[in-house]
Amino acid sequence: MKDVVVYTKPMCPFCVRALMLLQKKGVKATEISAAYDKEKREEMLAKSNGKTTYPQIFIGETHVGGYDDLAALERDGKLDPMLNG
Repeated sequence: MKDVVVYTKPMCPFCVRALMLLQKKGVKATEISAAYDKEKREEMLAKSNGKTTYPQIFIGETHVGGYDDLAALERDGKLDPMLNG
């Protein structure tokens, strides 16, 4: 299974949903709280081509986007192959 990284911020319902979906799939995602950490936020912005919303999700080296993008991959049956590819 590929490494999964989720950049989050406190009190973010979409972050919680993303982490819950990944947990349900058996994924142990690395959560990086970036909202109040300038270095981590800049890292997130650089990796996501300037996306400022939370969460920002990465599967391996692939930028997935936010929770809605992750949920769409799951709904379309594309998340499992992406995680296991």
